Amino acid sequence: MTSLRGYAAVTGAYWSFMLTDGALRMLVLLHFHTLGFTPLQLAWLFVFYEIAGIVTNLTAGWLAARFGLALTLHLGLGLQVAALVALTRLDPAWAIGTSVIFVMLVQGASGVAKDLAKTASKSAVKLLAPDGGLFRWVAALTGSKNAIKGIGFFVGAGLLASVGFEPALWIMAGVLAVILVAVLAFLPADLSMRDKGARFSQVLSKDPRINWLSAARMFLFGARDVWFVVALPIWLSSYLAADGDEAAAFYVTGAFMASWVIGYGAVQGFTPKLLRDGTVPKAITAALVLAGVAALVAILNAVAPQVAWPVLAGLLIFGAVFAVNSALHSFLILEFAGVKRITMDVGFYYMANAGGRLLGTVMSGLCYQVGGLPLSLGASAAMVLVSVLALTRIPEPVRTV
Repeated sequence: MTSLRGYAAVTGAYWSFMLTDGALRMLVLLHFHTLGFTPLQLAWLFVFYEIAGIVTNLTAGWLAARFGLALTLHLGLGLQVAALVALTRLDPAWAIGTSVIFVMLVQGASGVAKDLAKTASKSAVKLLAPDGGLFRWVAALTGSKNAIKGIGFFVGAGLLASVGFEPALWIMAGVLAVILVAVLAFLPADLSMRDKGARFSQVLSKDPRINWLSAARMFLFGARDVWFVVALPIWLSSYLAADGDEAAAFYVTGAFMASWVIGYGAVQGFTPKLLRDGTVPKAITAALVLAGVAALVAILNAVAPQVAWPVLAGLLIFGAVFAVNSALHSFLILEFAGVKRITMDVGFYYMANAGGRLLGTVMSGLCYQVGGLPLSLGASAAMVLVSVLALTRIPEPVRTV
C-alpha cells in the first residue's frame, strides 16, 4: 500500500463520517429547540456524546493497537449507521424527560462511533506521512475534515427544513451505509502493524509533553464549545426568527455554522504555509490572541445585544485564530507521540479533547441560560487562558551539542 493510496482511503472514509456527524448535531439541536427545550436541556442531549468520547478515545487507542486501524475505522462507521437508525424510533408523544434520556443514549453511541473513526484516521497519518511532511499532511486531513463537517451543519439544517426530522435520519443512514460497504471493499486490512501484546494499562501516557498538551487541548476545545454548541445557534436562530420565518432562520443559522467550520478547516489546511513549522511558543502566542478575540466579542455583544454583525464578524475571526491553534496542537501530538504507541498516545490526547468538549457543552447551556451569549464568550476567554498556562508547562526539547 502506497502512502498516497492509504491516505486517500482514510481521508475519504473520515470525510463521509464527519459529514453525517455535523448534520446530525445541527438536526438534533434545531429540532429539539423547536419542541421547546431550554438551552440547558439542549446541552444535556449532547452530554453522553462527549462522555462517550472520553472513554472511547482511551479504548479506541488500545483497540487500534491490538486489532489494527482498519477494524477500528469500520466499527466507527457501522456504529454511526446504527445510531442514525435508532434515532428514527423517537416518538413525539414521549414526555420530555423520556425523550432527553433516549436522545442522550443514542448520541452517546454516536460519540463512540466518532472517536473510533477519529483515532484510527489521525493515527494513520503518522504511519503514512513521508519524512518531513507530517505537519502538512495532518493539517490537510484535519482542515478538510472540518470543512466537510461544516457542510454537514448546513446539510442537517437544510434537511430539517425541507424533509423533516425522521426522513433526514434515514437519508443520512443510507448514504453512510453505502460508504461503509465501499470502505469494507477497498480499504486495505493491514493498515497498521498490530501489537497483540498491547495492554490497556499502557494507554495512559507517562510523557509530560503529551500530558500537558492534552490539558491545553481540553481547555482549548472547551473554550470553543462553550459558545458554539448551544449558545450561538440558539441565539442566532432566535434572532433571525424574530420576523416569524422559522424555516429561513434554520437555513441561515445552518449556513453560518457551516461557513464558520468550513473557514476554520481551510485555515487549518493553510497553517503549515503560514507558520512553516509547529512549536510550543507559537501555540502559546496563538492562544493569547484567541483569548483576546473572545473577550472582545463578549464585550461587543454585551454593549450592543441587538446588533448581530459585530458578533458574527468577531466569531469568524475567532474561527481563523482557533484553526491555527488547533493545527499546531494536532501537529504537536503526532510529533510527541511514539511510533510504537501512536494510537494510544493519540487516543489519550483526544480523550482530553473530548473532556474539553464535555465541559464546554454543559457550560454552553448553563452560561447561555444564566447570562446569555456574553457570559458564554467571557467563559471562552477564561478557558483559553487556562490552556495557555498548560502550554507553558510543556518541557523544552533537550538540546545536544
